[in-house]
Amino acid sequence: MRTLILGCKGQLGKDLLTVFGECGDTTGFDLPEVDVSKADQVARAVADVDPEFIVNSAAYTNVEGAEDDEKNAFLANEQGARIVAEAAEARKIPVVYISTDFVFDGLKTTPYEPGDEANSLSVYGRSKRAGELAVQEATQRFFIVRTAWLYGPGGNNFPEKIIGAAQKNPLLKVVHDEVGSPTHTWDLALAVRALSETSAYGVYHAVNTGSCARDEFARAILFATGIDTPVEPCSADAFPSKAARPAYSVLSTSDLERATGYVMRDWQTALDHYAQRRNSS
Repeated sequence: MRTLILGCKGQLGKDLLTVFGECGDTTGFDLPEVDVSKADQVARAVADVDPEFIVNSAAYTNVEGAEDDEKNAFLANEQGARIVAEAAEARKIPVVYISTDFVFDGLKTTPYEPGDEANSLSVYGRSKRAGELAVQEATQRFFIVRTAWLYGPGGNNFPEKIIGAAQKNPLLKVVHDEVGSPTHTWDLALAVRALSETSAYGVYHAVNTGSCARDEFARAILFATGIDTPVEPCSADAFPSKAARPAYSVLSTSDLERATGYVMRDWQTALDHYAQRRNSS
């Protein structure tokens, strides 16, 4: 299968290239060669590759920055999503749009299902939800894949921020009142590939199984990387931010498992794998 990966330089895009490359010809584009919000650039990339499957992992992901840069957030996350989906529909091929737990408000106390009502608290979340709707309007051959707390090698992610801070400070204060599903980019890429082998189009959640609070995740990160800096729990109020975040964003993967048979690993095992990859790079 010939696969086109857009946003291939990001932490997820790199693993998508590797995972899809194991089972067919895979080509990736990213800025500055291809801006997904530019229809002519997307059309040129699609014509060059002649893909049978497209994964759009390109996105505006600066959650805080989006609060002051709404135009560009929607340009990439909504307009870009629509343009890529329309290009896929023109060739009658499937497209994947990577979305986020930020489409939810975090008021639930049980894992979110794909069909639960979206109600974002932030510009970033609203832009990604707009992208989901744009994809659904453009084509019926779509996989919208929501993920959460994503991290991978080379990314500007929570584990790297924790590791960096722990190497500079004798104590870390990390919030205990945000609960979610940490997800390794490798596992998400495998989930996307599993979906690509089906025609079960729709909205899915793909996260490593289990859940934890941010402070628990931080302790696990430090343990996995051999750093003994202590972590003290604190309230999210201690770290004011422009963008409101869902306090609870655990996602259910049951629909993904039924559609593909692929069961994502628990988050602790996935984190250990990430630590091994960091050590070998």
